[in-house]
Amino acid sequence: MARAAVLLLKNLANPPVCVPLQAPLYVVDHGETGPVRCNRCKAYMCPYMQFIDGGRRFQCGFCNCVNEVPVFYFQHLDHMGRRVDFYERPELSLGSYEFVATMDYCKNNKAPNPPAYIFMIDVSYNNIKSGLVKLICDELKTLLEKLPRDEGMESSPIKVGFVTYNKILHFYNVKSALAQPQMMVVSDTAEMFVPLLDGFLVNYQDSRAVIYNLLDQIPDMFADTNESETVFAPVIQAGVEAFKAAECSGKLFIFHSSMPTAEAPGKLKNRDDKKLVNTEKEKTLFQPQKAVYEQLSKDCVMHGCCVDLFLFPSQYVDLASMADVPSHTGGSVYKYNNFQVETDGEHFLRDLRKDVQKSLGFDAIMRVRTSTGFRATDFFGAIHMNNTTDVEMAAVDCDKAVTVEFKHDDNLSEENGALIQCALLYTTINGQRRLRIHNVSLNCSSQLSELYKSCETDSLINFFAKSAYRAILNQPVKNVREILVNQTAHMLACYRKNCASPSAASQLILPDPMKVFPVYMNSLMKTAPLVGSTELPTDDRAQLRLSVMAMGVEDTQLLLYPRLIPLHNVDVSSEGLPAAVRCSEERLADSGVFLLENGHFMFLWLGQALSPELTQSIFNLPSLAHLQGHMCALPELDNPLSTKVRSIINDLLDKRPNSMKLQIVKQRDKPEMLFRQFLVEDKGLHGGASYMDFLCYVHREIRQLLT
Repeated sequence: MARAAVLLLKNLANPPVCVPLQAPLYVVDHGETGPVRCNRCKAYMCPYMQFIDGGRRFQCGFCNCVNEVPVFYFQHLDHMGRRVDFYERPELSLGSYEFVATMDYCKNNKAPNPPAYIFMIDVSYNNIKSGLVKLICDELKTLLEKLPRDEGMESSPIKVGFVTYNKILHFYNVKSALAQPQMMVVSDTAEMFVPLLDGFLVNYQDSRAVIYNLLDQIPDMFADTNESETVFAPVIQAGVEAFKAAECSGKLFIFHSSMPTAEAPGKLKNRDDKKLVNTEKEKTLFQPQKAVYEQLSKDCVMHGCCVDLFLFPSQYVDLASMADVPSHTGGSVYKYNNFQVETDGEHFLRDLRKDVQKSLGFDAIMRVRTSTGFRATDFFGAIHMNNTTDVEMAAVDCDKAVTVEFKHDDNLSEENGALIQCALLYTTINGQRRLRIHNVSLNCSSQLSELYKSCETDSLINFFAKSAYRAILNQPVKNVREILVNQTAHMLACYRKNCASPSAASQLILPDPMKVFPVYMNSLMKTAPLVGSTELPTDDRAQLRLSVMAMGVEDTQLLLYPRLIPLHNVDVSSEGLPAAVRCSEERLADSGVFLLENGHFMFLWLGQALSPELTQSIFNLPSLAHLQGHMCALPELDNPLSTKVRSIINDLLDKRPNSMKLQIVKQRDKPEMLFRQFLVEDKGLHGGASYMDFLCYVHREIRQLLT
């Protein structure tokens, strides 16, 4: 029987700047012939290739094929049979490195152009009235100065373009020679095209004055608009057409606020039917309205067009459909319900700044190779797949992860282990084609006890979360929850039966590396997509599902088990974070202050008996009664506690891929209900067992399996 293993390949195309303290990857250039690789399985040169015949040939560690060593790559072997230049060649001595790709790896055998960013702003009535359009335009003036660039470059090679839209699209000519920007309108959204080539995608530094002029004018141009209907799919199509015309890859930043109801391709209708929750048809709430958007995803990937969507809805917008293209192109979706500039503006701008400045690889395609006996069978992420082996992404950034499932269908050698090579072909920001190679060797064992000893609970949870979130597209949510419980019980029953020392049947036995596995699994089943509650907005459920599908191990771990940090007794002189406590109401104190964050939400919880001294130090108020409910940031006060608390909050905001809006809640106030749903060891507010009840239930299942 084939068993599954999980490997998470993270940060596939991020330059080292994304990972602090990580040394830059060595870049290897094998010249015009390209990287040396196996003739049979096409694995790239790596530490697992065995050189033989005096160094004239090498045996592939993946398929055992014997290959001739190219003349330029020949080197003598030492007395141990190892090349004498072993330590001088990164591809022979390191697990990760990059190759410079030749023209053979480029589309149409042409060197790629540097990428472009297009900012596409919905200028319908709601966005103008709320002040969002002005906020975006003002921010872009400074943000465009910080576009990503390779180390050592004075300015970014990324070109920029601008589109505004409602029912029709407005393209802007911002050529540097112009005194004023020029608008060109496309009203036929059924046959989308870009009305100008020269002057649409420009170098920001060259056209700065014209771009500033445009960004100043946009809010005024549409100040008197009454148009509330919008299009959406044609906006993405316009971006694809622009990249095709410019023969480059790039990213669309789309700022949108409502369901696209105007007559145009991709028009959506409201299908938010709460009666479907907990029925066989609940899965349709998570499925996109396909046709137009499915084809758009394929077009985007084909032409290297990544889509990032910033949504500002005041009601249901069918996020499952609108986010379909971002979720298949390596893009991201950000959502700000009932957006108000005063309370949500900084939250949105932090997301926008991170998103624009993050390092990217474009036009990416990934292949995972394995040694004989096992193979990659499934892939999860913000990806597109035309076949069963090639993982395609219009762009890949440092916050995305691809989860790969492996199955072995033959005996694996305990002596040789199992080898995996992940090769990612992508285009750098500077327009250079590169191959990033990751290699890993896994030990194999016929002893189950060894398997459980080396189990990675965090990786398992990431895999189960993604598997469950994909399954709800095709199965009732209730069935998916049952499957998760059964899988948990089977894994623990297998351990008890084959690995654990004899003990009383009433005792729950868990392997050491899996001690926290049940608490994570119970938390997973209480997340919005799996809880099956009519009280939870359908769009919120759909967004979390798509977000997790592209998440890395650390981010999934934090999402499922939030960090709860006591701040009332924090040592203001120490560095770093105070120790977190268990996520349960039992750990809260009436006289305490607790910070809770899970990478998406952040709360500052205040006990009703909080002392006047603490209230004064943190809020500059005599008592909690004076605290206003709409506060979303702490005042900057000149005392050690205020400085320390704000420092902790800012450090967490800097570390997380997404910004988090600080929500201040007082004990027993109505907003506290939202906070309590993140106390994952307690009974769920919308359904779901407490951690202790779940343990008891799983234990009963285990005992039944063993009888």
